[in-house]
Amino acid sequence: MATSILHRATGVAMSVGLVIFAVWLMQTAAGPEQYARFSGLMSSLFGKLTLIGWSYAFFFHLSNGVRHLVWDAGYGFERQQVDASAWFVLVLSILLTAAFWVVLP
Repeated sequence: MATSILHRATGVAMSVGLVIFAVWLMQTAAGPEQYARFSGLMSSLFGKLTLIGWSYAFFFHLSNGVRHLVWDAGYGFERQQVDASAWFVLVLSILLTAAFWVVLP
């Protein structure tokens, strides 16, 4: 149940992140001063936490989507398998987010 709720929440978070991405594109087109201001905001602690949260939302949503594809194929419905795959999705999304932010800079 928790992964289902988190799947929906991460979908909403990615939609909000898409708005931030659109603002970034607009600031890039608006000129170097506006881009520098936006870049400064996203380089702050608030901005970095926002970007990390957005990337976690992406990796969780991706991992849980693959889990649902496996379910659509008819596998993994035993209670023990459902619990194990939920934990796997949670851990994998954290690891993928951490790896992304280690490689990115």
